Amino acid sequence: MAQRLPPILEKVVRGETCSGCGLCAGIDPAIAMTRDARGFFRPRAVGKAREGSDALLATACPGARVSPWAEAPHRHPLWGPWWRCLTGHATDPEIRHRGSSGGVISALALHLLQTGEADRVLQAAMDPERPLETIAWRSTDRGGILAAAGSRYAPASPLAGLMAELDRPGRLVFVGKPCDAGALRQLCDADKAIAARFVAILSFFCAATPSQRGTDRIVEALGAAPDQIARFRYRGEGWPGSAAATMKDGEEKRMRYAESWGAILSKEVQFRCKICPDGVGGVADVAAADAWYGGEDGYPAFEEAEGRSLILTRTARGDALVAAAEAAGRLATEALAIEDVVKMQPHQAHRRRHLQARALAVRLTGGFLPAMEGLDLEAAARGEPLLPRLKATAGLVRRILEGRR
Repeated sequence: MAQRLPPILEKVVRGETCSGCGLCAGIDPAIAMTRDARGFFRPRAVGKAREGSDALLATACPGARVSPWAEAPHRHPLWGPWWRCLTGHATDPEIRHRGSSGGVISALALHLLQTGEADRVLQAAMDPERPLETIAWRSTDRGGILAAAGSRYAPASPLAGLMAELDRPGRLVFVGKPCDAGALRQLCDADKAIAARFVAILSFFCAATPSQRGTDRIVEALGAAPDQIARFRYRGEGWPGSAAATMKDGEEKRMRYAESWGAILSKEVQFRCKICPDGVGGVADVAAADAWYGGEDGYPAFEEAEGRSLILTRTARGDALVAAAEAAGRLATEALAIEDVVKMQPHQAHRRRHLQARALAVRLTGGFLPAMEGLDLEAAARGEPLLPRLKATAGLVRRILEGRR
């Protein structure tokens, strides 16, 4: 008899709301993550699910329920809860250079390791054996942090090995996409013993997860033979940095970020990302993003510059972490008015304002949606005139009916 996924996962997979985070596999060995035709990770039943898995996943899986925002001294309908809003960068030049923007997440993770507050950092990184793929990565020192620095615009399941990781002693830091961070936050809310193991949950603003096919298209456009690639990065080593394939003979083939993301990767994103209500890391302890400089049209100018990060401290723990890193000289920061974030992140603002309209399109076509309470979607939508919101609903309804989700 064929094994079946827990009922809530069946709904998530059929509804295309799976983010591929791997939480389900991380809490139940009867579930494994396997790639679909486009290279996204999806759950597959490999045994009989544990009793209670379905109920736990109904509250923790980000495809079933998006983690609601917590209370904080400040709250913005687009940018979520916050204690402090800053720009800044790592003071370590190598970390700043290797990071996707200012290296803030890497600097915070390394600070926790070097002060002894954490023993391991769980994150995503290039697979050293298959450099075009992205794997869950465990960092215990500066070398590990540097190896994982920089964005990976490809599928990864950083929570798939969670329970195996928890079987090992030590205090943990988690770095992941907003959906990954939300999954872990909801699991921690459900299990205080797990929560006690995590020193910090760090995240970043996420535009979407492209398919593995997107990476293949970049490699093809670069004219690089996949089996001759020794290292592949999507960004970093500059700001914004280039997509770059380093060949086994030392040659480097590069593509500008505006081309790799704008022309290729952004066309390959999964449906779950198109209806994501929290691409801003709203439930992390600290969320970071590109503090882009605006171009003449009000949109970011992607010219190379010294890396600069937007930093939002979202919890008391996160604010204390950033303050400690500042005091230790590991971060250089400046205060930023929350109203100025929209100049740096116009795409995220657009997504948030249109999310309620997109969710309506899914409902009108009988689709499945994760629960999205406590995320200020109505308040965000009020920042957009009615006509564009109606067009957003109609446009997604049309694409769904035409099979172009």
